[in-house]
Amino acid sequence: MSIMITAKDNEKIKYTKSLLKTKNRNKESKFIIEGYRILTLAIECNANLEYVFINEDFEKKEEHVNFLEILKAKNIKTYKTTNKIFDDLIDTENTQGILGVVKFKPKTLEENLTDENRFVLILDRIQDPGNMGTIIRTADAAGVDAIVALKGCVDVYNPKVIRSTMGSIFDMNIIHTTQEEALRVLKLKNFDIVSSYLDTNNYYNTVEYNYKTALVIGNEANGINEELVSKSDVLVKIPIYGKAESLNAAISSAILMYEIKKYLV
Repeated sequence: MSIMITAKDNEKIKYTKSLLKTKNRNKESKFIIEGYRILTLAIECNANLEYVFINEDFEKKEEHVNFLEILKAKNIKTYKTTNKIFDDLIDTENTQGILGVVKFKPKTLEENLTDENRFVLILDRIQDPGNMGTIIRTADAAGVDAIVALKGCVDVYNPKVIRSTMGSIFDMNIIHTTQEEALRVLKLKNFDIVSSYLDTNNYYNTVEYNYKTALVIGNEANGINEELVSKSDVLVKIPIYGKAESLNAAISSAILMYEIKKYLV
């Protein structure tokens, strides 16, 4: 049975709305997921789903009613509110009438990168939420063991990023750390640092990759910072046959991840 809330100044409403801001997500270690599909994926992946909000229209579909029964069986609290108040809790225009609040655990690289992990993706100041989400989804598909998001990247729990991951946010081991710590731990664990970089003669498909590889993808406009470049073991580039200056960061990462994966299977 859903708990009805009709006051916009209700504490649960205000708290949930606060999670639309990065600083509050970081402070509370929680983020919002919105939409029936991603909520079902959260349940399938055993995400730490704390509670759910639905609007007045959500229960009109039989499959939605069945889903609420699943939430009830898992003792996940469900709140119901008006369509107008619900719309204030999300950042999309076309709502499916359901959102959830998920608890996440901040991770350290040293504790969450195991000796069995052989393929790591390092993201240097990736700013576009769509790119970030697509990269996470592609890394999941390509069998990347961990994603290291360096300082300066867009928040991976940004609602736009979450939507772009198509559920892969629950599957991927995503770790936030500094560049210095990333380089220290990866070198300690015998990873080769491979950076995507235009000013090199090494084409990505002419290089033999190490059995433990950390691929660096840089900022959409400025690429990888020079210190990371200088600390890299290998620099690689993707050939440009037409007149475009460069490739989109998400596209570049996909090409490189799948090429490297061939050496790690």
